[in-house]
Amino acid sequence: MQEHEYYMARALQLAERGLFTTDPNPRVGCVIVKGGDIIGEGWHQCAGEGHAEVNALHDAGEKAKGADCYVTLEPCSHFGRTPPCADNLINAGVKRVFVAMRDPNPLVAGKGITKLTDAGIDVSLGVLQQQAEDLNPGFCQRMRLGRPYVRSKIAMSLDGRTAMASGESQWITGTEARQDVQKLRARSSAVVTGTGTVLVDDPALTVRPEGDWYPKQSSIRQPLRVVVGNEPLAHDARLLAEPSSVLLVTSRANEADLPCDTLKLAEDKGHVDLTAMMEQLANREINEVMVEAGSVLNGALLEAKLIDELIIYMAPKLMGDSAKGLFHLPDLQTMAQNIELTITDIRAVGKDWRITAKPNYDEVGK
Repeated sequence: MQEHEYYMARALQLAERGLFTTDPNPRVGCVIVKGGDIIGEGWHQCAGEGHAEVNALHDAGEKAKGADCYVTLEPCSHFGRTPPCADNLINAGVKRVFVAMRDPNPLVAGKGITKLTDAGIDVSLGVLQQQAEDLNPGFCQRMRLGRPYVRSKIAMSLDGRTAMASGESQWITGTEARQDVQKLRARSSAVVTGTGTVLVDDPALTVRPEGDWYPKQSSIRQPLRVVVGNEPLAHDARLLAEPSSVLLVTSRANEADLPCDTLKLAEDKGHVDLTAMMEQLANREINEVMVEAGSVLNGALLEAKLIDELIIYMAPKLMGDSAKGLFHLPDLQTMAQNIELTITDIRAVGKDWRITAKPNYDEVGK
């Protein structure tokens, strides 16, 4: 591995430590190098606290003067909750800055790089850029497209069934897969489900970490739990009893006595306008959405081309042809209408298999 990629890879490792805690900010890591040695390291640990560059400079101290800086995202150039990181690098007297990717945030978007170069600092852009993008898919998409990155998590049997005809679905997968789901929840800004799933399964949809994968120094950040649909919720639903926030998205009359926020949107094709819902979530600084729902909501999201990634846990069991499938897509009648997927990862999780795939919406109908 080349020298610059080596140090940037270390910065990316540091950035990943903020996977569960930086929301709604991006995950960023920084390494300060001088004379071939790493003299300072830092990462953004929590929104409102010091950015990666500040923490790395603090670690390096006075040695940072004349050093090289490797950072996974363009240093900020504006005053937010913290002062501009570009100013901190200039004041520290670093000689060169290597940046993995330009910040897609319009408040920065090249301004940080310009500030550094105007101060006489040599800036190189694009070292391990794709890896940096992959670390912050939701932040990047929200800034560029105005909507969050949406993952749909589905547990299914080997014959592609997600629940018995009665609605019974606990538990299709094993303990290891269910704990893996906790990690997906923990990195998500919001978890979305349907009113039907709440009525049948009564889920809590909270992050409940077991083991040592969640940062010990951090309190558990719970994602916003979003319930979509027009069926009335039971007042004793488990998710309403939890202390973390719940948002009910509906196109019908509000239930003002429920202990949660309500967002009323217009209908689209007989259900809540899901595109408008995603835009509203983006306005609330939601980066990554995890969908844990049944075939109707998953089918509607897929039909609206709002699912960016599928995370399918496949259990080695058969549930029969009367059980429920993954997606309710009644308009698919011919092979020409099928939705192709690109499988990006397959791996064993306990006794189950986790399949990661991305829909190829542009291929529909070809």
